[in-house]
Amino acid sequence: MSTKRFIISITAFSILSILQVSPLLARTLYGPNDYHKFNYGEQTAEPPAHCIAQHRVGNIALAVSNNGTFGTNYAKAIKVDCFTGKSIAFSCEVPKNSGVEYLYGGAFWIGAVVGRDTLVSVGHDGWQRIQEFFPDPPPTGDMIKKSIIDPTKFDLYDGAVSEEDYIAQYTDTVKQTGSGYTGYDPRGHVPIGVQVIQKSYAWSYAYAEDFVLFDYSIQNIGLRTLKDVFMGIYVDADVGAGTDPYLDDLCGFVPAFVDTHLTCAFVDEADIAWIADNDGDVGGVSQPAPNVTGTRIVRTPAPPESLEVSFNWWIGNGAAALDFGPREQPNKGKWAEPFRDYGTGGLGTPEGDRNKYYVLRNREFDYDQAFTCSITQQDTLWLLPNPGQACDFADGYDTRYLLSFGPFNIEPGEVLPLSFAYVAGLKFHVDPDNAKNNLPNNPKAYYAGLNFKDLEVNSRWAEWIYDNPGVDTDSDGYAGEMRFCPLDSIIDRIDTITDSNGTTIDTFYIYNKVDTTFSIGDLVPDFRGASPPPAPFLFIEPKVGLVRVRFNGYRSETTRDPFSRSLDFEGYRIYVSRDNRSSSYSRLVSYDKENYNKWTYNASAVPPLFQLKDEPFTYQQLFTYYAFGDSTFDPLKFTQTHPYHHPYYPESTFYFERQGYNSSSLTDPDGIHKVYPNQPYPSTLVLDSLPASEKTSDGYPKYFEYDYVINDLLPTVPYWISVTAFDFGSPSTGLPPLETNVTFNTANAYPLDNNASVDSLDLKVFIYPNPYRIDADYRARGFEGVDTTGQRLNQSQRPDDRVRQIHFANLPPKCRISIFSLDGDLVREINHDMNPIDPNSTHDTWNLITRNTQAAVSGLYYWTVENLDTGEVQIGKLVILM
Repeated sequence: MSTKRFIISITAFSILSILQVSPLLARTLYGPNDYHKFNYGEQTAEPPAHCIAQHRVGNIALAVSNNGTFGTNYAKAIKVDCFTGKSIAFSCEVPKNSGVEYLYGGAFWIGAVVGRDTLVSVGHDGWQRIQEFFPDPPPTGDMIKKSIIDPTKFDLYDGAVSEEDYIAQYTDTVKQTGSGYTGYDPRGHVPIGVQVIQKSYAWSYAYAEDFVLFDYSIQNIGLRTLKDVFMGIYVDADVGAGTDPYLDDLCGFVPAFVDTHLTCAFVDEADIAWIADNDGDVGGVSQPAPNVTGTRIVRTPAPPESLEVSFNWWIGNGAAALDFGPREQPNKGKWAEPFRDYGTGGLGTPEGDRNKYYVLRNREFDYDQAFTCSITQQDTLWLLPNPGQACDFADGYDTRYLLSFGPFNIEPGEVLPLSFAYVAGLKFHVDPDNAKNNLPNNPKAYYAGLNFKDLEVNSRWAEWIYDNPGVDTDSDGYAGEMRFCPLDSIIDRIDTITDSNGTTIDTFYIYNKVDTTFSIGDLVPDFRGASPPPAPFLFIEPKVGLVRVRFNGYRSETTRDPFSRSLDFEGYRIYVSRDNRSSSYSRLVSYDKENYNKWTYNASAVPPLFQLKDEPFTYQQLFTYYAFGDSTFDPLKFTQTHPYHHPYYPESTFYFERQGYNSSSLTDPDGIHKVYPNQPYPSTLVLDSLPASEKTSDGYPKYFEYDYVINDLLPTVPYWISVTAFDFGSPSTGLPPLETNVTFNTANAYPLDNNASVDSLDLKVFIYPNPYRIDADYRARGFEGVDTTGQRLNQSQRPDDRVRQIHFANLPPKCRISIFSLDGDLVREINHDMNPIDPNSTHDTWNLITRNTQAAVSGLYYWTVENLDTGEVQIGKLVILM
């Protein structure tokens, strides 16, 4: 938090002028003799195309920008999503709609030696508000959005990687003046000369919903070789809700974790930098922050064995001279260099290009923050922290970290890749008393009370989506590294070896049975994972007390899984809720295709077992393969204890189970049913070529049109409806069935007559409740203060007089609502303008706030509704009893 609340006036950042240089002209920046002088060539004063967007498709809601930063607080754009127009309330909200913040801001750093100079460019430095990456002016600088959600939207679908791709481009070649560099770099910003294309990807799938993958392409657009390049990801978290959440953050580093497979344990390298609230505020706080976020590098320009990785953290303490960060003793550590004096008077925040570059490449792995109080004078590596502050730092403070790596060389025109995952781990804190009992004096006991499992699992999935294990992407014969887990062995020989260290015995085994699995891929990016079928097209038609749910599964049933390339559609589920939080939805009904899993007996396994190897079979397939003319063939009568033995291949033994519920009837009028039950399969799946007789009024194939009616709904409250699609998973990899996110494909409506019914029946406008009674306790009964939007409104924190509502129903889609006192004074005017096909086009509300922003008082009022298309005016009365 340090930069945002304790900025020293001498370091205030004020860009007096920004002149954007086209990347094509950036090669003229550097003169051969005087590198510090700019030669910009042609300049343009057009403003950069600053943009911020939020990944919201998964469980982690993360904001990204096109200026080398992520989160909201380092962005140059206002906090409004440039694609949706919605306000962005959180930098990183975990889980989505929880109202809890897990990030203040993050930024990309890059440093290099260019000629005789050491240069660093940063998205943000976290302290002096130095920002050195900017996009081009529009349209070349505009962010781009892509998505695999809807194959019919070719402009979004073509080239998409995830359900939510954001593509940004920016450079460090922008001239800045008045940039507040003070005495650390009095020359001002000197660009390295790089252009960055940043792509960020997010998914809603259960195994991938807790991370966002970032993929960078860094190009040298100058004329000189960039030598000893180091890159880094800087993160300042400020975890929690409420006032001053930044004061108790803790960070650390996970170099590796243990992964188990059958009877074997393997050590996986991880290199995860993490930060969390010290105790998760789980001890009775209304908005706890029990989770953790971290950064894992999944791709670098060089092989891992040649990388120098550094992990540094430091604390913002109001001024650079007061900051602290772990520092190695002079001539100690991996580099064994003399002590580096930052020139700030402190040990923490690195200021200026040279100090930033030092931290990027210092090859330090700082001890975890919780151990700060445990460093003593007898430590042989680390400088002793200030004894008066060390224990205060060890139990949480305003902390940030930098995860960096290198070195690389980048020739002019060359492009280097970088990919990392920003990962969330749930239920990191499980004991509300862990920090209180163990920090700052017993950090080992504190760590025993932390749960890293979800962070580890999510970070592994991020790596596997980036590079699919066992997939030979470039077809060169290498599909990745395998692990071997011995299941049965015999001793081959025992050797006795005598050397200078004494006598040792070495035993050699012959493994009769070994289980193999791929642990990593072929080092060629895939950015691909198994996904559920796209959700169906959803339409809802409300009437009084019910909602008709109509949906078309054209894209759900015809889209192949991008990973398996199979048509793995399995069924649909319909949910209902009073708000749009995933935890609020209740499943009403489902349709599940009739198909069966075949479990095959593996006699060579230890112990022998049945394994699921194939995709599900339809009944007709099983009948063809295994009935041999038996018209009474029933696959479910063959169980694990009474399996099927193939008559011609005695070694083939199976049993069968339903895949899912096999709720395959589509003829029950009270369930999900086909709107056109006799419609044959489409003659073509190309919509533009589909005959009109095979199309619905919405332009989709009639064959895939479904219907369901939700009855017994209160007409006075809104409902959210969701229809999801799900698949049968991936039996060969153990991946369970995947379902589209319940909060993605939604629509909401009041169960009131829609516009077509109001017109055809000539229904009149009415209001409710009338009278409005303050003693009716509408809020406690669930009629007011309910979050009915996709964004979190924190309605529970708003006072009663800010959530009151009087409802108008049977409205014309375009009208003017006016409320008057008995004296004829205008109290409030509401302009209602909606698309007639919108399910809420006949409904609007008044919040009982007057046009003078005062609360309405008791009394008798009258209202008018003027139809702006026809001029018809309807009049009614309203009683308010406060």
